[in-house]
Amino acid sequence: MKPLEGVKVVDLTTFLAAPTAARVLGEWGADVIKVESAAGDPGRTQGAVFGMPYTDEENLGFDMSNMNKRFITLNLKNPKGMEVMEKLLSEADVFITNIRTKSLVKLGLDYDTVKERFPRVVWAQCLGYGEKGPEKDTAGFDVTCYMARGGVFGTTVNKGGDPMIPTNGYGDFQVSLGLASGICAALYNRSRTGRGDKITVSLQHAATFMLSTAMVSAQYGNAYPKSRFEVICPTNNVYRTRDGKLLALCAPQYDRDYNKVMTLIGREDLKDHADYCNCDHLNELGKNREVVEIMDQAIGQFDLQDIRRIFKENDIPCEACYEPLDIYEDEQAWANEVLTKLDCPSGKRNIPTNPVKFQSLTPEYRVTRAQGSDTREVMKELGYTDSLIEEYMAEGAVEGKKSLGA
Repeated sequence: MKPLEGVKVVDLTTFLAAPTAARVLGEWGADVIKVESAAGDPGRTQGAVFGMPYTDEENLGFDMSNMNKRFITLNLKNPKGMEVMEKLLSEADVFITNIRTKSLVKLGLDYDTVKERFPRVVWAQCLGYGEKGPEKDTAGFDVTCYMARGGVFGTTVNKGGDPMIPTNGYGDFQVSLGLASGICAALYNRSRTGRGDKITVSLQHAATFMLSTAMVSAQYGNAYPKSRFEVICPTNNVYRTRDGKLLALCAPQYDRDYNKVMTLIGREDLKDHADYCNCDHLNELGKNREVVEIMDQAIGQFDLQDIRRIFKENDIPCEACYEPLDIYEDEQAWANEVLTKLDCPSGKRNIPTNPVKFQSLTPEYRVTRAQGSDTREVMKELGYTDSLIEEYMAEGAVEGKKSLGA
């Protein structure tokens, strides 16, 4: 039995963070019913932004947040469309959304209203900036709330350089797992209390939590952003090799590993160097740049695979800085099902799996389908007859299958 088998999720989401949380719940066995307006989730056409095709037959830019769902199209401004939504909620265990609160209030789908009518429902919302404060009603996106206001751009930049260019949704996908974990905790608590709960995760808050080390240490004078020449621990840094590749070195016990690292990179002459071999003393003298430049020059004499092998054979943690095409070829990634392949019209295509593994679960991955593909089926499950479904469709309260661009 799948961990969430028997759990019904009503998904009123768009774009990436919140729908991906629902996707994860679907992979764990929940029956996820995604509700879209007649215009559809804008995420269906984000392939244009991501540089990928987006059709009803091949749309991995949408699949990555919406696999393993059923799709129903409702006009929630129509009383009959809202009637269908309320029937869904009456049978639901979870309602998940990223619609802004003021819009939810107008629809009668805010937490207080839903709790009053359906007290067992776990109500979950992904927010940009949180429930309170001057930005609570401001539109929230990964780039603005997570990367910028959350501190990621400003903290992770190499001082004096340009911010990183993250892949689309870099923060969204991290937030999705936080939201999914909160939902699962609330479902467990409901099994003891019989009552649902309200779960919120904001992009800004999640980003700042991910920066916990910086957030805690900055108040003690550990200033960010940093230059790679100013890092406190030079053996915890990134270096470029002779063949132009990047190597991430992570030997945080500097005093212990300094002599070993210097020997491995061919600088035995610097073993026990009075200015360099102790991390506290190195920082007191401000000679971090000197050590980094020494390591730059020495590591730059090796090709990536050679220095990587030397460090690994001597138990110095390091890794090549992979790009997506490298991960496609990574035996370790495939051995642990970090990726899976989906059958697409253009051939088999790679897509990441969610990283939480269950011993009892063999994951299944169902690609998404056209908008409204399951409207009739879901309405029949709710007790609507064929004639009533036709009536609701004729009135524009609900819609059936509709292809992109139709």
